[in-house]
Amino acid sequence: MKEVTLKIPDKKFKFFMELIKHLGFEVSEEADVPEEHKNIVRERMKKSYGNQERLLEWDEVKDDFRFDK
Repeated sequence: MKEVTLKIPDKKFKFFMELIKHLGFEVSEEADVPEEHKNIVRERMKKSYGNQERLLEWDEVKDDFRFDK
């Protein structure tokens, strides 16, 4: 499957998205992540790299995140 990145003028975006969905194409919209949030994640990553004992195994905690309980 090919992936295409397009720049759509703001005034035509809604029409374009309706057309794409109508044609049955898969749509993935990128989200702008504020720099402040990126910095928070970077800090948490630094803490984790320096203290591996504080990390948890995904297989042991993933069920804690289920919403269909």
